[in-house]
Amino acid sequence: MEIQLSDHFTYKKLMHFTLPSVAMMIFTSVYGVVDGFFVSNFAGKTAFAAINLIFPILMILSTVGFMFGTGGTAIVAKTFGEGDSKKANRYFSLFVYVAFALGVLFAVLGIIFIRPISEALGASGQLFDDCVVYGIVNLAALPFYVLQLMFQSFFVTAEKPKLGLVVTVASGVTNMVLDAVLVILLPQEHKLLGAGIATAASQVVGGILPIIYFSRKNDSILQLGKTKFDGKAITKAATNGSSEFMSNVSMNLVGILYNLQLMEYAGEDGVAAYGVMLYVSWIFASAFMGYSVGIAPVFGYNYGAKNSKELKGLLKKSLIITGVVGALMIIIGEVFALPMSSFFVGYDAELTKLTVSGFKIFALSFLFMGYAIFSSGFFTALSDGLTSALISFLRTLVFQVAAILLLPIWWGINGIWSSIIVAEFMAAFLGAVFIIIKKKRYGY
Repeated sequence: MEIQLSDHFTYKKLMHFTLPSVAMMIFTSVYGVVDGFFVSNFAGKTAFAAINLIFPILMILSTVGFMFGTGGTAIVAKTFGEGDSKKANRYFSLFVYVAFALGVLFAVLGIIFIRPISEALGASGQLFDDCVVYGIVNLAALPFYVLQLMFQSFFVTAEKPKLGLVVTVASGVTNMVLDAVLVILLPQEHKLLGAGIATAASQVVGGILPIIYFSRKNDSILQLGKTKFDGKAITKAATNGSSEFMSNVSMNLVGILYNLQLMEYAGEDGVAAYGVMLYVSWIFASAFMGYSVGIAPVFGYNYGAKNSKELKGLLKKSLIITGVVGALMIIIGEVFALPMSSFFVGYDAELTKLTVSGFKIFALSFLFMGYAIFSSGFFTALSDGLTSALISFLRTLVFQVAAILLLPIWWGINGIWSSIIVAEFMAAFLGAVFIIIKKKRYGY
């Protein structure tokens, strides 16, 4: 079924169009989880804790890819909706080149400062060494990871979401195969290095394949080519994508705060338990993010075409889908807390017990998480980067920081697990308020 941005979207067509993006985001998360599985079960919980300690830093540096992906697609899709395909492709090329250049810059800076950063996170001894090794290897591939994250959005705008899924699968399979080979077969002291190489290689694959496709003649509506520097367009894309940038940066800053609090309340075991929850949460959250990425060009196109009737229908359907999926995720989280925890840390009974008890609390956040992610992505698609950024900023930084600092005072470690519920509820409520008060402005 060939679906165009200008089509009328029924539930069936909407799910058909967004499913590749959802699958793409989920698969991206899953192959990241594979690292955790192999490292935890074959290299041990210290190496596992090291990945979870340094990973937020790597994600902060790579999140510029999300920013230009989501922010750039809003501009490109709107420009197509206005009927100027040549200008849209100039914008597309500009955003790709700028994002890659920033990826190179951040990779260099990250490698230079990886040691003091690891020390600041509280790592010492073997934990410190593991953070540095895993960090340097992944920073070397950072520019390609930036492109991979960026093209997840642009494949949808190019009306080729299935091709985006193929690229993601190729990247994921690369990671899984190399993990299985390197982590299992290398000596104990090099297993974490093997996991880092597997991840870096997969990111190179995920970044290069789209470049090859879009640089040549293809049957999509996008093609890389000549462009010219346009500071206004770059600023607009960065502003539009600032919510996703802020969301990812803030989320990882909060992750660092979680780790610092957990080191105080539960030590390495707390960091490892939180790592398990994050891996599962990434998979669930990626479903919501995939839907937001998949539907964003449709919102952007219809906004550019001033089709208010279609906008209203898309919003209603999206809210219903988000609610149903969120409720199902809570049920899955509660029922499968033990097997999901055992998958990662089943070799340690006390660590498994800690992880299960925390996850049963943590899982209640999934319903509110879906609405918070959708509302932020919705305003990004309408090129209202300020509103989207405000939702993301409050959701991932202000609400969570306040909760993570205050709730443990009264509830101890259970307060740490509960903080995500409070933050996501507040963000979902704020998103609902903005959707209501901006209804007349955008005509949905």
